[in-house]
Amino acid sequence: MNLTADKWKDYEILDTGDGMKLERWGDVILARPDPQVIWKKSAPQLWKKADATYHRSNKGGGQWDFTKKLPDKWTIKYGNLKFYVEPTGFKHTGLFPEQAANWEWMMEAVSERVAQGREVKVLNLFGYTGGATCACASAGAQVCHVDASKGMVTRARENVELCGLTKATVRYLVDDAFKFVSREVRRGNKYDGIIMDPPSYGRGPGGEVWKLEDSLYDFVEEAASLLSDDPLFFLLNSYTTGLSSLVTGNILNMTAAKGRKGKVSSGDLCIPVTADSRIVLPCGSYARFTNK
Repeated sequence: MNLTADKWKDYEILDTGDGMKLERWGDVILARPDPQVIWKKSAPQLWKKADATYHRSNKGGGQWDFTKKLPDKWTIKYGNLKFYVEPTGFKHTGLFPEQAANWEWMMEAVSERVAQGREVKVLNLFGYTGGATCACASAGAQVCHVDASKGMVTRARENVELCGLTKATVRYLVDDAFKFVSREVRRGNKYDGIIMDPPSYGRGPGGEVWKLEDSLYDFVEEAASLLSDDPLFFLLNSYTTGLSSLVTGNILNMTAAKGRKGKVSSGDLCIPVTADSRIVLPCGSYARFTNK
């Protein structure tokens, strides 16, 4: 089942075409590459409004071309959540807006259990700038946020504070996700929800370079052993081109769902395109195990 993040007010994809997407982030319009966009632009005139365009380099990476001076960072809102946006040298902005579809689902699951007077513990692995951390914390969960980048963990803390969640219980860890999960297994710690958003490539505990397809199953299996006796969910996101959501769904069926009541669903995460209502842009995939 595909999920569409269509409740944004501070963000929209204005148009897509020729390998690019034109996005509005609050009052700022950015044009960024997207390898999925293999069709023509629907509204070419809109692209003249871009405040900045990211150009890829043949040598790797790329750079921004600014048509006007922009603030170093600015904020956008999603419901009661607030996030900093900041164009980086790797074309990213510090937020994946398609994940709003997952935020909604997690907030509902956490809120229902908290309303029953029950404690909810969530582990956010490869937590990046904390979109999911903010969502779960806002619903009343205790969150453990893990990322190997100190800068990303710092931004996650800033986003949590920006959301007004200073009283929320959030543990921030600059750590290797593999090592952390192994230690948590040895400690016997358990979580009611696990979020995993692994990169396509990374480094394992011994410093070896790993490829997502080669390491994902074993890692998910180990992480799934951290689920509590009555878990809410296990969310596995993927941005690896060519890795079907059916594959990640199968992995969750064989790990998180094994021996537990619940179900697994999977599909693409999408965002509608304003210039042509017939088009939705796939922005990655998800697989979810849920207790109901």
